[in-house]
Amino acid sequence: MDLDDRRQLRGAFGTFATGVTIVTVGGDIPRGMTANSFTSVSLSPPLLLVCVDKDADMHRSLERSATFGVSVLGDGQEAVARHFADHSRPVGAGQFDSVDWRPGRTCDAPLITGASAHFECEKWRVYDAGDHTIFLGRLLRASRTTGAGALLFHEGRFGCPAEPGGDAHEGGRVA
Repeated sequence: MDLDDRRQLRGAFGTFATGVTIVTVGGDIPRGMTANSFTSVSLSPPLLLVCVDKDADMHRSLERSATFGVSVLGDGQEAVARHFADHSRPVGAGQFDSVDWRPGRTCDAPLITGASAHFECEKWRVYDAGDHTIFLGRLLRASRTTGAGALLFHEGRFGCPAEPGGDAHEGGRVA
């Protein structure tokens, strides 16, 4: 594999199945972004991270904001993931008009209704990581919805894990 070929490298990284999240910031110009580069980091203190491309509008929003939210999408929320991955969606508060959301209780970031979990964070540390930045958040509040299932992302496609004795289903490929 040619490590300088971004397409090949993206394809190799894409073999690692992930969950799908919507990272959000509030304020005068709220913003949301679909992200699968999310992981838990620490239980004490409670930390998580998201990695954001330095060219993304969300990168500038996260740099300016002291807090952010993360909604872990559940089964049946592929349309929400696609909406926040679409660069033609409205800017500011208008991008939340077509999805159900509620404001965070401890930070003003919008949280996606029906998500499997919500995390409200204060920005704790920021690390340079090549063409991305790692934003480490310390949890201010977390909540979980039982039975919401999971939305997965694998090799450029959305899907959901199989129920015991059932078949997994696959969504469409992301352009």
